Amino acid sequence: MSVASVRRAARESVSGLPTEFWWLWASTLVNRLGAFVATFMALYLTLDRGYSASFAGLVVALHGLGGVISSLVAGVMTDRLGRRPTMLAANVSTALSVALLGFMEHPAAIAAVALLVGMASNASRPAVQAMMADIVRPEDRVRAFALNYWAINLGFAVSSTVAGFIAEYSYLAGFLGEAALTLLCALLVYLKLPESRPVKDDASAAAAEPEVGLGAVLRDARFMGVVGLSFLISLIFMQGSFGLPLAMGAAGFSTGDYGLVIAVNGVMIVLLQIPVTRFIEHRDPQRLLVVSALLAGYGFGLTAFGGSVGALALTVSVWTLAEIINSPTQMGLVVRLSPVHARGRYQGMYTLSWAVASLVAPLLAGWVIDRFGAQWLWGTTAVLGTVAGLGYWALMRRLPAGDSDADADADADADADAGAAGGGTPPKAVPLPAATEA
Repeated sequence: MSVASVRRAARESVSGLPTEFWWLWASTLVNRLGAFVATFMALYLTLDRGYSASFAGLVVALHGLGGVISSLVAGVMTDRLGRRPTMLAANVSTALSVALLGFMEHPAAIAAVALLVGMASNASRPAVQAMMADIVRPEDRVRAFALNYWAINLGFAVSSTVAGFIAEYSYLAGFLGEAALTLLCALLVYLKLPESRPVKDDASAAAAEPEVGLGAVLRDARFMGVVGLSFLISLIFMQGSFGLPLAMGAAGFSTGDYGLVIAVNGVMIVLLQIPVTRFIEHRDPQRLLVVSALLAGYGFGLTAFGGSVGALALTVSVWTLAEIINSPTQMGLVVRLSPVHARGRYQGMYTLSWAVASLVAPLLAGWVIDRFGAQWLWGTTAVLGTVAGLGYWALMRRLPAGDSDADADADADADADAGAAGGGTPPKAVPLPAATEA
């Protein structure tokens, strides 16, 4: 491939997206550049403060519990107060609570503030995802979600490296650095991002589309099926952070070996997320979700046969490809199934699946490895991947096909009205159209 063709592909990957998207993308990147607490919490508590592994596990679990609580609350705030106010409140609260955590001394205070950090840091996600759905045209959403996911991983890769050196000097500096970058993220939101929440222009429109509460979301069987499948996929992917290091440690590998193996995940996402998304964005989403579920489950399943660092790195490359395919495709499906005026609640429920998985995944990994051995854990991931693949196949078969062009135009008109805060009643959830092969 020539340099000119590479440049052309890069331009096409980023072209056509609104300016607001790029400010939202920049705020995501800045936010993830400051991701210190979630990465180094366990090491901070055990190595720097001298607490036990059990206490560190409790604090990490409380941090995850905060995310579970805030997922639904933030989803309601996103719909009622707006995307922008929710993001501002979440970022400012995160900055204050992270800075406070760095000064806590008593174990109970550390645990309580860690819960607050988990609640605050997770609260912006439904608003970010809802705003992205508001401002990006339907045909560009898969690409937009992929670019945002790429920013998350790029920021995480950089922050993990830099924060590791900062932690050797001062953990407190890491906490304060995250607080400062989160405040910078809030400043970007305040200065550059207008509110994008769709507005109903009259009483008849409001009557035609009544308020959608959390109960209605829970009764949406098709959408809750997506949430359940997302939970299964999350359980699989999170074993890269929990099950894999435990199994490698038990097998005699060093922490450096694990660092080399898991680095494959970040490098592949940074290098391949955009070109792979260009390849898949107009392909059949049912096929993509089924394939990604199987690649995730059996990619981790192959870990049972990884007897060397090189072999384990190859297994990571398999499930990382699944992650690259699954994330933007599934996010596009979530948006398609979400009513325009309830996107915050729907995104909050979707975020909840990942938050709950972050609680269950380490417990599952520890219990299976201690009781049965690591081989059973990897067999379990293969089963979960198979079940998720069958679930996606069954769910997508029951989605009406419809006229994709008409659906996309209607949804685009609704989003344009929302961005201008103008008139017209946006449609309800738009059925996922049958995609055509690129």
